Amino acid sequence: MSLTATEPLTLTPNTDSAPLLNALAQSIAASHPPETWLWINFHRPDGGVNVRYAWTAGGHELGDRIDLLAVATPLDSADWLHIISEHAQTSTRGRIEIQAHPLRPILADVQASVRCPDDRRNALLRAIACAAEHTGQTPRPGTPRWVGVGPTLLARRTP
Repeated sequence: MSLTATEPLTLTPNTDSAPLLNALAQSIAASHPPETWLWINFHRPDGGVNVRYAWTAGGHELGDRIDLLAVATPLDSADWLHIISEHAQTSTRGRIEIQAHPLRPILADVQASVRCPDDRRNALLRAIACAAEHTGQTPRPGTPRWVGVGPTLLARRTP
């Protein structure tokens, strides 16, 4: 359908914010250097958060490569949390929080088999146990898997 100058434009309400958030995420990614993974939190007025991931040029491939190496090492979620937090660069744009993770330093840490310090690992396990207690669940033994920095692993659902 094409509009002509004589046809009135009708706007209808739409509650689907996904196209707008995806466009904003891509716009934010365009302002970051290559081989960067972005974790973008869109804070809503109701207190909730919409999360989007974005990768800059070369980031998809490098992120997936890092994940394959991390899983083969094997690194776990505590190591993931430790490594990505060491390299995170956080900024805000209004209610948008942007965590930029340059992937080359993350790759170097994964290749060096950098592990999470024991005190931090134990704190994560205590937080998981507390969450399980509050929800009436039984936590699985050990530390959860490496979460991921590439699109393939981040898109995977845990049963």
